Amino acid sequence: QVQLVESGGGLVQPGGSLRLSCAASGNTGSNYCMAWFRQAPGKEREGVAALYTGGRSTWVDTSVAGRFAISRTTANHTLYLQMNSLKPEDTAMYYCAAAPGGCARISTLEPRPYKYWGQGTQVTVSS
Repeated sequence: QVQLVESGGGLVQPGGSLRLSCAASGNTGSNYCMAWFRQAPGKEREGVAALYTGGRSTWVDTSVAGRFAISRTTANHTLYLQMNSLKPEDTAMYYCAAAPGGCARISTLEPRPYKYWGQGTQVTVSS
């Protein structure tokens, strides 16, 4: 089992940047597919970016490609989402998630395969 805690959300003006963090604890010795999802009021949860903790593979949704980047550090078991050129439509609750066993056999940007979820951090893009 793994526990996930997100941080770094807040209010930012359009065109600004934020970096979200997701601290993992528990069974961090196994490999996971880890991802960021977001959900705006009245909308379905959507995948933003994902990576495989056992390698270098990453996935980024086309809606944020070129603006968002996912990364991680192994030393402190933390997942990051660097968000640049933020737009009002990026406003949402952002969640970190982990799927045991890696990314090879799952749809990496679909929420169903992910077993572990954080509580979320709110990102609001507004002037």
